[in-house]
Amino acid sequence: MHSFFTLRRIFISGVVLIISLTGCTRISSTDVGSGLIPAIDGVITKDTILEVLTDSYEDMDTARIYKSDNHLLGSISNDPLFGKTRASLYFELKPNAYPYFVPGNKDSVVVDSAVLILSYKGFYGDSTLPLRLNLFEIDNNTPLDQYRTYPVNHPSAVNVNLGQSLTSQTFDIRRLGDSVNNRYENAKNQLRFPLSKAFATRFIKTYDSTNAYRSDSIFRTYFAGFALTANTAGANALLKISLADTNTKFALYYSSSSTGATQRDTSVLYFKFNTISDGSANVVVRDRTGSEAARYLTTTSKSDSLVYIQSVPGTFVRIRIPGLQGLSNRIVHRAELITEQVPDDNNLATLEKQMLPPRYLLLSRYDSAINAKRNIPNDYTIGSNGPNISAFGGYLVSKSIQGYDNVASYTFDVSRYVQGIVTRKDTSFTLRLSAPSNDSLYYTPPYPGNTSSQLYYLNPSVGNDVGDGRIRLGGGTHTRFRMRLRIIFSRI
Repeated sequence: MHSFFTLRRIFISGVVLIISLTGCTRISSTDVGSGLIPAIDGVITKDTILEVLTDSYEDMDTARIYKSDNHLLGSISNDPLFGKTRASLYFELKPNAYPYFVPGNKDSVVVDSAVLILSYKGFYGDSTLPLRLNLFEIDNNTPLDQYRTYPVNHPSAVNVNLGQSLTSQTFDIRRLGDSVNNRYENAKNQLRFPLSKAFATRFIKTYDSTNAYRSDSIFRTYFAGFALTANTAGANALLKISLADTNTKFALYYSSSSTGATQRDTSVLYFKFNTISDGSANVVVRDRTGSEAARYLTTTSKSDSLVYIQSVPGTFVRIRIPGLQGLSNRIVHRAELITEQVPDDNNLATLEKQMLPPRYLLLSRYDSAINAKRNIPNDYTIGSNGPNISAFGGYLVSKSIQGYDNVASYTFDVSRYVQGIVTRKDTSFTLRLSAPSNDSLYYTPPYPGNTSSQLYYLNPSVGNDVGDGRIRLGGGTHTRFRMRLRIIFSRI
């Protein structure tokens, strides 16, 4: 454990470097990095740690999954830290053009079967437990709005009722990557739902260009789409499903003869998902009742020793640094906010290896006047290649500390932000730590160009998939994994 204060004196004479340390502590290059000590004779560099106050909140901001994103499907029934999760999926798969014709002589068409195929992109949670999924037809009286992006964390906004039950399937998640090889498929990473011959008949023989297939709007009155829900008992995983991937399709198998002759041709029709004209909705319900996190989520200013971050729709941590605003003027060589996971001793070999931390955390400040996030001044910058996340920090790094291996840690470089506070008396803001997916923040360029701001959108490619990741961090008063602001500085 480092002491709160460390003093290092550096003297340079010719090519010989003699370092004299006051006390028994040191600056840790593994935490702080290189290039901190200026190459100036007689510079006295100090190391101090400022206390932070931390508390956890449920994130009530509207979260959305866009049509090209991975969607969630499944159930987590056993997470003692964060509780339960259930994810349901609603979507349309339609012909690619209208009026639509089933090839062949209708009278000679023989219906074979139908299969709903979904593109599988991975999972979050425990793959060893089976997952039972229930497939329904959406009630025609409550169709999806095909041009709307529904909020994922406000189920009441998705006003969709379930129609007839089509099938239920139990999946071994470990086998979803297996290859499928037949006359029509040479693929892998698929969820396949075989459907009844009667259901297939509707789309192959009953529907034609004179009724359902006349136009897109008419087809939607005949068939409103599919709905998938998960059984809550026993399962402990969320699947990632891509609707926009070509692996997702509604396959209709039949045989026909254009002349009525004995020789028949076996054919397949594919209805697919169009990100522009087809509707989809993903509902993710968190139930933290009885969980450890529920005891810490708060609406007060009480500082907690444990704080909880769950990817959206999730939770965030509020961070206050009371000693920062009154800090005297100095040269800040580096200031970094250090956060570390508190391992769950009861589940190290099980849930801790399944319910993984987010790959990225965002440190921002929250502007209550506009109910939006803003970037950390001067340190979080956005260029032509996007945010400077590699320099600013936030990506998951594993440590071996306090007798544990692979402890998740996130560190943020806030040196210029702190320098502005101590030099120009800039405002010391209340900060927010979250696990973003689709998100946005108002970006203000660094000083002295900080005269205007514009809205910048984040997406899963620089954040997290929705629902992917959760972590318990040490708060500002934790004895072993304390969140802290470390400052390396020199007196003026």
